[in-house]
Amino acid sequence: MWALRRASVHLRNQGVRSGSNIIRCSNSDISRYLENSNTGIIDTQDKIFDGLLASARFLNTSSISPKSHCKVRAFSSQTDTTSTKEDDDDLDDGFSELGTPALVVTSEDDSDDEDISEEEGIAADDIQNELEVFGIETGAVEKNSPRTRAFSEMTRVILASPPVPVSKVLDKWVEEGNQVTQTEATITTLHLRKRRMFGKALELSEWLESKNCFELVESNYASRVDLIAKLRGIYKAEDYIKQIPESLRGELVYRSLLANCVSTTNVKKSEELFNKMRNLGFPVTCFTCNQLLLLYKRTDKRKISDVLKLMEKENVKPSVFTYQVLIDIKGQSREIDAMEKVVKTMEDAGLELNSQIKASLARYYGANGQRDKAVSILKEIEGDDIKKNRWACQWLFPIYASLGMEHEVERIWKVCESDARLLECMSAIDAWGQLNRIDNAESAFEQMLKKVRKPSSKHFTALLKVYANHKLLAKGKELVRRMGESGCALGPLTWDAIVRLYVEAGEVEKADSILTKAIKQKRGRPLFLTYLTIMEQYAARGDVHNAEKMLMMMRQSGYASRHRQYQTLLQAYVNAKAPAYGFSERMKADNLFPNKEMAGLLAKVDAFKKSPVTELLE
Repeated sequence: MWALRRASVHLRNQGVRSGSNIIRCSNSDISRYLENSNTGIIDTQDKIFDGLLASARFLNTSSISPKSHCKVRAFSSQTDTTSTKEDDDDLDDGFSELGTPALVVTSEDDSDDEDISEEEGIAADDIQNELEVFGIETGAVEKNSPRTRAFSEMTRVILASPPVPVSKVLDKWVEEGNQVTQTEATITTLHLRKRRMFGKALELSEWLESKNCFELVESNYASRVDLIAKLRGIYKAEDYIKQIPESLRGELVYRSLLANCVSTTNVKKSEELFNKMRNLGFPVTCFTCNQLLLLYKRTDKRKISDVLKLMEKENVKPSVFTYQVLIDIKGQSREIDAMEKVVKTMEDAGLELNSQIKASLARYYGANGQRDKAVSILKEIEGDDIKKNRWACQWLFPIYASLGMEHEVERIWKVCESDARLLECMSAIDAWGQLNRIDNAESAFEQMLKKVRKPSSKHFTALLKVYANHKLLAKGKELVRRMGESGCALGPLTWDAIVRLYVEAGEVEKADSILTKAIKQKRGRPLFLTYLTIMEQYAARGDVHNAEKMLMMMRQSGYASRHRQYQTLLQAYVNAKAPAYGFSERMKADNLFPNKEMAGLLAKVDAFKKSPVTELLE
């Protein structure tokens, strides 16, 4: 652990020191450790591999998009609900689908992407890992059992049923003589989570508890807490915890709630819950520390070294995730030497670099201009025979494209083209888009649609992002029309792509209107970056009124205040040449303090700043 702390020592020496930014929750260890931190770090670029850093298989086994630098949380809070038609006018210019009943389906990623088959079930390793996290004996599902790869009968029945309550489907299924077991229920829950069908998973959990099909264990309650937190909010989940038998109200239950607090970037609640777990006598585990690392990676990197101190004090051995966080921080801030030291420390600890970390390193090397190192890692990921290592293709496409290596993308695509998998198609769409090969991206998209029985919005969004990046507004409109005709549900990822499509075309007001109407439909919470994309455009114009409006909308959506929001808003005041009265006080109220760059901007909009001439005349 000491070596790990030394590898991250630059966290204390880089960036701006802005004083204490701590929410004091209690007198527990974490509060004391976080109280005196004065470290800083340079503000990072957009999060890369953020979704992969969040102990990705903990409560959500959905596939990670190949374009891993997209802002994706591993613990989703999207709901699995339907929406009613709004009374306001439909969006024009081809985006009226946002308000039509045809799109009243489940949330964006809930659709069944592939036909049910043996080969497309969850791999045995994935199921074992999830069982282990929830404290279920891994022997409950044998690693080599065909059952672990196939859909269970319960899974088939639920996925094949019409849109009726899961309880009715299962009541009929039981009446037909089928038996419900712990293993059957667990596998079904995992498959529903894989498809982000959290609403159905919660219905299943409620039905199991009401029917007393088997004796519930702590992992069942932990899963229920997680689903309630995702769909109904943290406080509803807390209320449910009070109903759990005290003997089963253990560390698994509380850490599932902690993971959701972190996923919503609720710093105060996360720290309070961590302290509560300590007061209840639960040990400090690597999982809970990793959740804090993820939280502070997003909100206050100064505190990361303090979490490492706590891990050292409690003798908590770092996991692969622990090292991944530090690698990500160093890579994003372009501290390549420090990043390599973290890698060396990880290897010295006997931990192997997985493909996710290797892909991260390749991307960071590429972004830093170290092309040879990036290519070397990519070749290592690829192995001796790419045909035997088909799993690597989805990682290779976008990184080769970011390096401008079109011939490598073409070579990999030839391997996949005849029988391309869904993730390979989506990754290829992204890669061809980066290389300005729109025709190739469209071809990969059409090939992907032929493979899915019922395409979802995530498939369309892959191409929609390409159109947005290339300001192809007309093609983007047509693609959204096709989404409407196919019955896809629009959700946060699609809204983000549509908003950026209009922003890139210079129609900021239209993007604002689309976002406003999307919020009213209540089909999930728009992404943080969706708001910020519009806010930055208003700031560039010096439109203080609308920039302030976007900040308010973020708060109403539940996003905690961050430096990036305030810095963008402050830029609006600077560009408008307008005084920002009480701006520092507003930040302090949100427990934020200006960094060096913001201090310079504040000086420009200080309403009470005296010029040299004014001082002479006084």
